[in-house]
Amino acid sequence: MRGPENQEEKVPAAMTTALLLVTEGPQTPPLAADLASLGIHVLGASDGVNLVREVARQVPDVLVCWTPSPDAALLAALAALRDTAPLPVALFTLDADVTLMEGALDSGVHAYVVSGYGLARLRPTLHLAQLRFRRESRLRREMQELGERFEERKLVDRAKGILMRATQVSEDEAFRVLRTASMHVNQRVGQVSRQIIDAAHHAESVNRAGQLRMLSQRLVKLHALRCANADEAGATRLLAQSVQRAEQTLAHLERSLSRPTFGDLVDAVKGTWRELKAELDAEPRRVRLRELDEHAERLMTQAEQLTLSLETAGSTPPLHVINVCGRQRMLSQRLAKQALLTTLLPRDVAAAIAEAAAETQARFEQAMTHLAGIPLSSAEIREGQELALQEWRRLLDGVQRVHGPAGRLLLAEASEALLEQLDRLTERYERSMQTLIG
Repeated sequence: MRGPENQEEKVPAAMTTALLLVTEGPQTPPLAADLASLGIHVLGASDGVNLVREVARQVPDVLVCWTPSPDAALLAALAALRDTAPLPVALFTLDADVTLMEGALDSGVHAYVVSGYGLARLRPTLHLAQLRFRRESRLRREMQELGERFEERKLVDRAKGILMRATQVSEDEAFRVLRTASMHVNQRVGQVSRQIIDAAHHAESVNRAGQLRMLSQRLVKLHALRCANADEAGATRLLAQSVQRAEQTLAHLERSLSRPTFGDLVDAVKGTWRELKAELDAEPRRVRLRELDEHAERLMTQAEQLTLSLETAGSTPPLHVINVCGRQRMLSQRLAKQALLTTLLPRDVAAAIAEAAAETQARFEQAMTHLAGIPLSSAEIREGQELALQEWRRLLDGVQRVHGPAGRLLLAEASEALLEQLDRLTERYERSMQTLIG
C-alpha cells in the first residue's frame, strides 16, 4: 500500500486533502505523487478494515481508491463508511463488470472510473465526486426535511384532535392554542404537538391504572352487598360490569404501555387479577369474604405501584393531580366495602376493619382539601368537586346506618353516585388545558 513520505506535514487551509485506499496489483498508478503534483495533500493511506477509523481520525475531503477489481470486502468497507462518516469517494479500477459498478454506487462511490486513470483526468474526477456528494447530501437533507414536515403535520393533526375533544373547541381554535403555546415556549408547533400527545397518553395511562385500584375495592363491596342481600340484583349487574371493565382496562394497558419498562408491573397485576376473578366466580358466601378481600388488597397494592410508576415516568405535575383524584375513587369504594365488612365478618375482625375505615375517611377528606387548594382548576372542575362532596356526605350517612337494610341501600346508592362524580372529575383533570399544555 502506497502513501506519502511525510504525512505530518502541515496542510494549508485551502488545500484539498485526500486519503488513499489502494490495492496493489498490475498497473497500480502512483496516486500519492500524482495528487501531490495537482496540489492535493495526501493525509495517509488505509486498508478496508481500518477505513472508518482513519477517515474519522484524519477527516479528509475526499477518499481516492484504486483496485484492479472491487471485491465484497472493499464494498462492505465503503458501505460502512457511507453509513458512519460519509464523504466523496472516487474509485479507479480495471473491472468493467456492471454488477460491481452497481454495487460500488450503492456503497457510496461517487465517481467510478474504469480503465481511465490519468493525471489529466484525476482532478476533474475528484471534482465530480465532490459535486455528486454535495448534491446527494442536499437531496438527503431535503428528503429528511420533507419527511419531518410530514410527520410534524401528522403530530399537529393528532394534537388538534386531542384539544378539540378535551375542550370542545373548533379545529381553528385548537390550532390557535397550539401556535400560541409554541410561541410561549419558543418551540416548533410540531414539538408542542408531540408534548401534548405524550401528555395525553401519560394522563390516560395514569387514569386507567388508577381505575384498577378502584375496581379492586368496588368488586368486594358489590360481593359483600350480595352476601348481605342488599340490592342483590343491582349488585350482581354492577359486578359483571366491573369485571368486564377490569378486563378491558388491563388489555388496554398491556397494549399501550412499554413492555420493557412496565411489563413486570402489568404481569403482577394480571396474575393477581386472575386469582381475584376466580374468587368472584364462586357463589357469594360470607366465609369467603376475607380471602376475597385479601386478593383485592393485593391487587390494589400492585395497581398502586403501577400507577405511581406511570406518574413518575410522565414527569409532569398534573399527573400527580390525576393520580390523587383517581385514588379518591378507590377510597370511596374502600370505605363502603369496609363499612359492609364490619357487619358481615366476626367481631374481632370487624373491629380492626372499623379502625381502618376511619383512616380511609380521613385520607379521602384530606385529599379533597388538597384538590380544592391547587391551582390546576376551572369552573367545571370546581363544580365537579362540589358534586363529589355532596355524594360523599350521603355515603357517610349510609356508613353510619350500615347495620340496617335502609342504610345499606343508601350506602350502595351513594357509593356508586360518588364514584360516577369522581370518574367525571378525574377525566376533567385528565383533559384540562393545564394538563395538556402545562
